[in-house]
Amino acid sequence: MYYRAADPTTLRIVPLDALTLLYHRASGITHIVDAPVPEILEILGEGPRDVRGLLAVLAERFDLADPDPAALAVRLDELVAAGLVERTCAI
Repeated sequence: MYYRAADPTTLRIVPLDALTLLYHRASGITHIVDAPVPEILEILGEGPRDVRGLLAVLAERFDLADPDPAALAVRLDELVAAGLVERTCAI
C-alpha cells in the first residue's frame, strides 16, 4: 500500500510556531497539527511512498532514534480519514 499527499491545490498550509494550520479546501475543515504531520505531507508531496519508505526518509531527515512503522501506519490512517493523504495501490 502506498500513500500520497492530497492535491496541493486543495490544501492551505500555515505554520504557527510549533503548530501548523492545514485548511482542506475540499472539506472546508481547518486542522491544527503538530510534527510529524507537516513533515509527512511534505515527503508524500514529493511522490507516493509506502510505510517503510516514508519511515526511512523521516528517519534520515529528522534523525529518528526509534522509528516505529506501526505508529506511522496509524498516523497515516488518521490522515487518510481526514482527507489529507490518499491511499494508492501502485506508484
